[in-house]
Amino acid sequence: MSTDTQTRTGTYEVMFLASQAAAASFGDLVAHINHLLERANAEVVAMKKWDDRRLAYEIDKQKRGVYILAYINCPTDMVAHLERDVQISDQLLRVLVTSAEHLTEEEIKAHDDRTGLDTEAKLRAEQGDTADSEGSSKVRLGAPEQAPVAPAAEAPAEAPAEESSEEPSKEESAE
Repeated sequence: MSTDTQTRTGTYEVMFLASQAAAASFGDLVAHINHLLERANAEVVAMKKWDDRRLAYEIDKQKRGVYILAYINCPTDMVAHLERDVQISDQLLRVLVTSAEHLTEEEIKAHDDRTGLDTEAKLRAEQGDTADSEGSSKVRLGAPEQAPVAPAAEAPAEAPAEESSEEPSKEESAE
């Protein structure tokens, strides 16, 4: 009698929802997702950025989010651990895990855009670096510069306006 147990694995489609703040450092976000998948003993078959959208309702005071779609092969008993790790995570707002047994391996691999994720992470990092360098060059010490104020053209002094009331005065009504 053998005591060797076989672990059941399944193919899953996983949709991660990340906050805009976490997506600002996109490379770190992708690394964080890969770390969570490694903890769940999952093999990433395909991964891509799905979309950047406005949320239907606020989640943790966030109005926009970045969706990342991943196809994984994972032991069935580790799916619950993956969902719990995402709930604990500060960078990810939500996760949805569904079975992808209905898709063929070719259909799943057609969704693979990990090179695009790396490219986007590099571009965002470069944009962040240029924004930091531009911001540091605009730092000024001392009082803020003020634009010179053009002297106003002197208008002739106006005579004080006579008080007008809604009702006609008694002199006007007597006429």
